[in-house]
Amino acid sequence: MLVAALSEHDLRLPHFAVMTALSDFGPLVQRDLADRLGLNGSHLVGYLDEIERRGLLRRERDSDDRRRQRVALTEGGRALVRELQQIALRSQEELLHPLSEPERATLVSLMRRVVDSDDSAQAGLGV
Repeated sequence: MLVAALSEHDLRLPHFAVMTALSDFGPLVQRDLADRLGLNGSHLVGYLDEIERRGLLRRERDSDDRRRQRVALTEGGRALVRELQQIALRSQEELLHPLSEPERATLVSLMRRVVDSDDSAQAGLGV
């Protein structure tokens, strides 16, 4: 459901992750955005280029350090994120429908442990 909605806008899941992060955190320096998403900087630039071509975000020089680029959603980007987040919620509900609320809470807790463990492992490796 979400993947189909993204493809209608010539976007993929990594694009949605970038746009959702900008929606959640507000405008960010590209490097900070890459760090928050755990993405390689060059991969992020490719995603940003594609999203920017669609007029969904803009990049501008950071006033604090002109060497850095700040990234922000446009109004159209914010509107699309809101629309896609609703589709994502419906998709999640459809996927998790067989689970009870306590089972869903357990699943989320277990998934957080896996992500936290991976984050700790990467931090230990200096990744």
